[in-house]
Order: sequence, then C-alpha cells, then structure tokens
Amino acid sequence: MRTVKAAAAAVTVALAAGAASVAAGRLASDAALKAPPGRPLPSEPRLTVHATAAGQIALTRDLAALRPGTYGLAGDDVHAVVGPVLGTASHSADTVVRRLERVTHGTLEPGAKVWFTPQLHTGDPRSALGLDHADVEIPGELGTLPAWSVPGVRDTWVIAVHGLGTTRELSMNVMQFLVDRRFPVLALGYRGDLGAPRQPDGLNHLGETEWRDLDAAIRHALRNGARNVVLLGWSTGATMALRAAAHSGVRERIRGLILDSPVLSWETTLRALASARRTPGALLPLAVRAAQGRTGLHGDRLAEAVDPDLLKVPTLILHGPDDTVAPWALSRRLAATRPDLVALHTVPQAPHGAMWNADPAGYEEALRRFLTPLM
Repeated sequence: MRTVKAAAAAVTVALAAGAASVAAGRLASDAALKAPPGRPLPSEPRLTVHATAAGQIALTRDLAALRPGTYGLAGDDVHAVVGPVLGTASHSADTVVRRLERVTHGTLEPGAKVWFTPQLHTGDPRSALGLDHADVEIPGELGTLPAWSVPGVRDTWVIAVHGLGTTRELSMNVMQFLVDRRFPVLALGYRGDLGAPRQPDGLNHLGETEWRDLDAAIRHALRNGARNVVLLGWSTGATMALRAAAHSGVRERIRGLILDSPVLSWETTLRALASARRTPGALLPLAVRAAQGRTGLHGDRLAEAVDPDLLKVPTLILHGPDDTVAPWALSRRLAATRPDLVALHTVPQAPHGAMWNADPAGYEEALRRFLTPLM
C-alpha cells in the first residue's frame, strides 16, 4: 500500500511540475507574442530623468543612454526627441547628458521613467511633418486596415510596415526622404494595431499571418495607380515583406525589398525577448514550444521565405551587430549568399529597429543608392 501511495504521490508531483513548466513557458513566450504596439520591448531599459535644462537632458547612465544618434524618448503621457551625447556637458558618474531637441507632448519631470524609441514623430504625416496625406481604409482578411497614403508622382509606391514595439508612426522617420524623391508612400496599420482588427487569438504571430495584411496593402496600391511597389519593413515588418515577396499572388509587382533589422528566425527573437525578461535559460525551449502551440508558428515557413535560392528581387538589408533581438549574423549570411541581389548596410551601435536613428545620413544614402535604379 505504501508503495502505491508513494507512486501516486510521485505522479502527482510530476504532473504539477509539468503543469508549472507549461505555464512558465506560456508566460515567457508572452514577451514576444503579447508585445503591444508602441510600448517598449523587454530589451529596452527604463531610464530615469535626472534633470533638464535649456536644450539638455540628464538621464541614468546606461549603455542605452550612450547610443549615438537621435531617438524618441517616451514615457507615460510624454514624448520627446533627444540628440547625441553632449561631450561638453557636465556628466556625473550616474548620468549621461544628451541634447534635448524638443518635447512633443507632456512634461519631462525629474524622476520620470522613460525609454528610448526609434519613433521620432507622433500623430500623422500632416501634424508631424506638414505632409498632405489621406487616411485610407484597406479591406483585409480580418477587416478594415487603417493606412496613411502620402501622394507622389512615381508609379512605384513604397509600402512601409512597422514591427515589434512600434506603430506606423515609425515610417515618418523616412517619409520626408521618400516624398522628396517623389515616391507615393503607404504606411500600413495591420492586425493588432490601434484601429485595426485583432488577431483571433489576440497574439502576435511575428509576421507569420500578418503578412496577409501587407498583401492587402499591395493590392490596394495596385488598384490605385501603382504599377509596382517596394516593400520597406522594420523587424517583423521585414519578415512580412519577405513572406509577401515569396507568397503574394501579385509578387511579380514587387520591385524591391528594404529590410531594417529583419527577424529571420522567430525562435531566436522569441528567446532573446524572453531572456530580456529574465527567463531562466532552462525555460527558453519551453517558451518556443509554447509559442508553437499557441500560434502555429513554424520555423520552416520563415526559412522558406528567406531561402537565398528563392529570393527574386533586389534587397537592401540595414542591420548591425548590436541588435540583441534579431541576430545580425543571419542578415550577413543572407547577404553573403546572394551578393547578386542583396546589399547589406551595416550600422554599428544601433538597437533593434533603430538603424536610421543611429546614423540618419548613412541610412538615407543607402536608401538613395538602392532606390535610384528602381525609380
């Protein structure tokens, strides 16, 4: 009898441990599958505002605060734009002083918690940049998709699609550059975004299903005057662009791909975000399996989209070795395998999805060289 009871107890303990592991895996996978648009990824540290002065802001000393370039600075009910670290300012052992370009809205009070974001602008193209645009509604698989349509005279349109932790406001970083070169721009809000339908399961699929909303945007452009399109995607938006180029029924109208910080391995990105939330290494495989079970994600589908032998159009990758969310090595490998089609513009000291922020001039020059033959 004691043996039977001991065995039953062992089974109960094992079942409880198994259930706890499953729950822990689901929680860890939330770092990627429930990353809300416009909120910081787990990899982005919170910083404290220590002081502000005329054209200056002192932030917690951290590697993030020392990044080169220009960034949005976001917090609860506040958004600002900060420029480079000021070498002539008085820095302390605990703070970094950067140029404060402007406060878009809200107030930067000492003690406020903020984080860096690649999004410099808020609002819409008219309010942020003074650009004429139309708010359009695109019929998608799950419902109506919101988008900004900025006019231009060329018959090749640029369709911009954001990725993890950002919104379509990110596209305004390069919108003026594209408009100056007379490209029509379509900036897409897709499933899960504000004003767009939700995924049926309420989860991010890291581009696996979202790409069909990009396909709807391509078809909208073709119905409204575009002969061809160039797809510009950040992060999982780049994944969506690759999937569309591989599977869209109108993929022959895609003339080029611009991929900023592309997620070329969803498993690696999910592990990175889960790790940033201090998930123990032993639980990371459980997070991957939980994501597969919850969303149907499979690595072989993305592998097909980034198969070098299947790539058909000129592709510009903008990426750097300091991206801790999507490995630069995968972008470098793709570029090395298909040098006839893929150009890699390397941006050092840039976090995920912020290649433009770290080096706007170099980024835009790479865009110019890539787009000129496609005009």
